[in-house]
Amino acid sequence: MSTLAADYEKTDMGTIQIAPEVIEVIAGLATVEIEGVAGMSGGFAGGIAELLGRKNLSKGVKVDVGQREAAVDVSIIVEYGNRIPEIASEIQRNVKRSIETMTGLNVVEVNVHIHDVHFKTTERVEEEEIPFRVK
Repeated sequence: MSTLAADYEKTDMGTIQIAPEVIEVIAGLATVEIEGVAGMSGGFAGGIAELLGRKNLSKGVKVDVGQREAAVDVSIIVEYGNRIPEIASEIQRNVKRSIETMTGLNVVEVNVHIHDVHFKTTERVEEEEIPFRVK
C-alpha cells in the first residue's frame, strides 16, 4: 500500500484519484460521532496527549491507501466512565462503513489507539459576594 493518491478507478473519461487526506477526514468524522470519544489525539508531545478539536480531525488519523484497499489508524482520547472495548469496536465499525460507503475502497483494518482518558471537571460555582452595608 502507498500513502500517495493511487489511480483508484479508470473510466472512459479518465481516472478517479482519492487522496489519503480525504480518507483521513472521513475516518476522523466517523470516529468523533461515537459517544464516549472526547476527541482525536495527535499523539504524545512531551508525554502529554494533545486533545484536538473538531477542526483537526485528520491529525489523529493515519491511512495507507492502495489501489482498492485502505488501512486506518485512529488515535483517540476517551471520556472517563465509558467501556473502552465497546467504544473501540463502534469506532471500527463506523470508520469501515463510512469509508467503504463514500469511496468504494475496501477497508482491511481499523486500528484504534487510546492515548488518554478525559475527565469531566465539575465547575465550582463561586458564591456571589454580598456587599457589606453599614446602617
